[in-house]
Amino acid sequence: MNSAAGEDPMEPHPPRTVTVSYAGGDERRGPLTMGQANMIRCILRDDPEHINNHDVWTVPPGADEDDVVDALRTLAERHEGLRTTFPHAPGTAPVEQVVAGEGAFTVTVLDHAEFPEESARSAESAARAARAGRFALDREFPLRISLLTLRGVPVHIALASSHAVTDGSALAVLREEFHALLAGGELPAPAALAPLDLAAEEASPTGKRKSEASLRYWERIIRTEPQEMFAEPRAAGADGRARQLTLRSARGARALAGAAGRTGNPEATVLLAAWCALVAHRAGQDSCVTAVPTSNRFHARSARSVTTLSQDALLCLDTRVPSFDTLVRRTWGAALNAYKHSQFDSVRLWDMIGRVTGERGSHFARDVVFNDVSVLPATFLSTAHREHEEAEPELAWGPFQALPTRMLAFTYETSPRLHISLWADPALFTPDEAEGFLSGLVLLLEAAAERDVPLDSLTGVTGVRPAVRGPDWAREDGCWVSTTAVRDALSAAVGGRPVHVEADRESGLTAYVARGGGTSLTPADAHRALMAKVPAHGGTGVIAPRRYVLVESPPAEPARSDAWRRLPIIEEGTGRGRQVRHER
Repeated sequence: MNSAAGEDPMEPHPPRTVTVSYAGGDERRGPLTMGQANMIRCILRDDPEHINNHDVWTVPPGADEDDVVDALRTLAERHEGLRTTFPHAPGTAPVEQVVAGEGAFTVTVLDHAEFPEESARSAESAARAARAGRFALDREFPLRISLLTLRGVPVHIALASSHAVTDGSALAVLREEFHALLAGGELPAPAALAPLDLAAEEASPTGKRKSEASLRYWERIIRTEPQEMFAEPRAAGADGRARQLTLRSARGARALAGAAGRTGNPEATVLLAAWCALVAHRAGQDSCVTAVPTSNRFHARSARSVTTLSQDALLCLDTRVPSFDTLVRRTWGAALNAYKHSQFDSVRLWDMIGRVTGERGSHFARDVVFNDVSVLPATFLSTAHREHEEAEPELAWGPFQALPTRMLAFTYETSPRLHISLWADPALFTPDEAEGFLSGLVLLLEAAAERDVPLDSLTGVTGVRPAVRGPDWAREDGCWVSTTAVRDALSAAVGGRPVHVEADRESGLTAYVARGGGTSLTPADAHRALMAKVPAHGGTGVIAPRRYVLVESPPAEPARSDAWRRLPIIEEGTGRGRQVRHER
């Protein structure tokens, strides 16, 4: 197609802004939901690209710009969450939400003479770009919407959303309804709770009891289970970004169906068991601690809610069983227990985590997230990467994005293809290892479809190898700990003083600290300094010693534990309570 002289057909025309007014809703205000409070806490603290969501919607052929605008207006009028803002004074966090009865939002129209790449990829790029920048919670419409057109014909909606108002599943509901409206369908009245109604339910006596039970459940796991799934030498090199790796496999779908049929368990349970088995195997752990954020979507009253329900279910699955079938049976109960305890006051939860990890001497890391949205009524499945679906199996790499965890997976569908996207920390997984992990998951499912797989054979079955740790690594209080990392972190925390750390199977970690003359360092001082250092240090392989022993000066042979033990002790203790002073 010829273009005007001097015009680059690959460049979009200047953006055009369309203002869309809505009216007819009810004005309401009230307290936040637990999910809103949880996400607002993250929004105010974290990088917007970590927190904001994005999605791409295809505009069906025959729809014009007015049709698209009318459908978007209907969504805003239909869902209170989209008309919600969170007023608050500067420097404070919101404590209430306000629903507008009327208002307006904008749509940015990006018209192209030709797209510079496949149109869905252009839309994906526009949606990702819109994630940058924090949403103004007190006044901004929670969707940043761009309409991509080709010579005036709508092709895609690209949008970013505030996580205070929508999560991935809420965006999927909106996408589904958007397409239904453009197809001329009539939408039934919303059956799910509006955010203010959900807040009222959570504040009821029953809701408060559920929250208290959830806090007790989480505390048990935080006190006893691994604080990092990927505590290993390679984890220290993480930079917080990972590429998306997507698996589409009809083989995997057939294997999952076969394993579910053979074991007599739901596909979702079998897939979760396989995921946990392989994660724990790769991490070299006896259990898999993984966040399962979609848990609150399994209730009929919330399955199609257009609000954020982002509260983790924390699954802790003990993998010390002989075979996969036994693990599958254990997974069902563990998952139900996790889902049951996924409603909580997030402020109190993080207060508890801070208190308990301080007492334990560790730093809780949300290393692993597994989001199976394939079973939800509307699947959070972007249309931006649907090409080449005939390849079998397909492993495709996507763009880098900020990763606030070590390993994140979304399962979008399990039939007719197993479709999983994985973001794995490149410090822990080379590209070949990441591909090998997803391929290994398919191999495990194929084996499980045929027989009960011994869990001690996972390396041979899947090709996935456990983490390699050196001789300075040991298990302490259920965690993998590096005595070298503890020594270095503690020495840095106490001003560079000489430190020696030794691990004993019965007494745990003991740290010897050369206090030096003229100082008043105590075990409590050392413990507080170390706990302040651990998050900044990264926490990899670091847990506080059970016992701090203060001496005057280091021995002549500082690498020998017996040399430190022979030194006169000035003071010793846990650093957490009563100390023992020695007469000199």
